Amino acid sequence: MAEARTRPAWVEVDLDALAHNVGLLARRAAPAALCAVVKADAYGHGAVEVARTALASGAAGLAVTVVDEGLELREHGIGAPVLVLSEIVPDVAEVLVRAGLTATVTTQGGVAALAAAARRSGRRVGVHVKVDTGMHRIGVAPQDAAALVEAAEAEEGLRVEALWTHLAVADGVSDDDRAFTALQLERFDGVVAQLRARPRLLHAANTAAAVAWPASRYDMVRCGIGMYGCVPAPAMAEGGAGEEVGALLSQLRPVLSLKARVSQVRELDGGARPSYGRRRALGERGTVATVPLGYADGVPRRLFDTGGPVLIGGRRRPLAGVVTMDQLVVDCGPHAAVEPGDEVVFIGRQGDDEITAAHWAQLLGTISYEVLCGIGPRVPRVYAGAGSG
Repeated sequence: MAEARTRPAWVEVDLDALAHNVGLLARRAAPAALCAVVKADAYGHGAVEVARTALASGAAGLAVTVVDEGLELREHGIGAPVLVLSEIVPDVAEVLVRAGLTATVTTQGGVAALAAAARRSGRRVGVHVKVDTGMHRIGVAPQDAAALVEAAEAEEGLRVEALWTHLAVADGVSDDDRAFTALQLERFDGVVAQLRARPRLLHAANTAAAVAWPASRYDMVRCGIGMYGCVPAPAMAEGGAGEEVGALLSQLRPVLSLKARVSQVRELDGGARPSYGRRRALGERGTVATVPLGYADGVPRRLFDTGGPVLIGGRRRPLAGVVTMDQLVVDCGPHAAVEPGDEVVFIGRQGDDEITAAHWAQLLGTISYEVLCGIGPRVPRVYAGAGSG
């Protein structure tokens, strides 16, 4: 396995695991198509390599949040359909059109800006109209959706390809959550019934809905977190959405590992207090290892406060002091056989043990999405498995 050349810290991305997950989700969603969500640099995994593998493994298209993310894919020769999930500002409409990206529209102003850019470019632009069925983030109100679709269809340079929405609590397992998801789908179906003609595509499902809500699959599902081997919510994996869903989610394989190598080793007496703030005294004389990763790389300072471990030599070992910007220290205990160059696993498997992004999320009071996206860009991504070269 390759790793960083100038700094002994890296993210390892298992493209075989990614291909497995995409295939698993695509089969679950069929006959609906799968759109691979690669926004935020593919949740920290590297958008270009992830996009290529996802497309080769059954994805029919890609989704990003901002135009720059779509441009990166185009610049690397990826010609598959790319949906921009947010309505763009008018100034970048022409950039989107020239790149052949698919636009989301939610306002009359967005329709006008795209239509003007299409006329200037002499091209037709595919648009997906997003409806706000209860997420209340972006989207046209249900009562105004039919008028917005008609306005887009009236523009010669625009082609309405889809109507879509986003589900706020599809990963929820409570009665209230399930009732609200059902209400969102009912509202969406109501908008479809108002249209003079059904668009070619309807889509509403994220990973959670794609696996647990058959009625939400329509013509396409948008899968993000599941593609990367994480469950949308722990309760789903624990059977809260049914045994079948839990069994399927258990087949997902983690794609990302965060690793480094020990840079220095020192013996310290009991009572020594490593790192800023001198927050914790060593209980006895032992080995402390320095590792070149810090909070600038996505290892949160709170990991020390919550007892987050790392793996060295196949054993869980606690941090010896607070995480600093570029480095941290690990308490390896007395008489530890730890040397510079030894592998340190923050997220991933070593020996018979494994630390997952979900474990970090539980310790930090957050979600796996934030853990993955928080790994900084100066940590190089290296790829293993099919297509990695």
